[in-house]
Amino acid sequence: MLTTTELGEHGERIAAAYLAGAGLRLLDRNWRCRDGELDIVAREDDAIVFCEVKTRRGVGYGHPVAAVTPVKQRRLRVLAQRWLAAHDEHAPDLRFDVVGVLVRPSQPALVTHLRAAFS
Repeated sequence: MLTTTELGEHGERIAAAYLAGAGLRLLDRNWRCRDGELDIVAREDDAIVFCEVKTRRGVGYGHPVAAVTPVKQRRLRVLAQRWLAAHDEHAPDLRFDVVGVLVRPSQPALVTHLRAAFS
């Protein structure tokens, strides 16, 4: 049985592989600053994509993507601004995606990718 931290790391690896397979170019993973952490930063065409990854073992507390609350969305916007200020990466569009990973015993994980989940 994975610890909560290990489960989150496992989900982020699954999400990163999923996004790369979908054609996104990963720019950063687990980027941290004093305000928090961005799980995945990627590029898709003319957009820089900030991806929040939520991983769960089941849906007893709701689907993983439902865990990205308005408070978390505000924090992600601030973190995106911090990341952009710290990197020489520019794009005409910014996008916030949420990737939900549902890890199931003895079965492949279910990945839900919500593109432009919030603005």
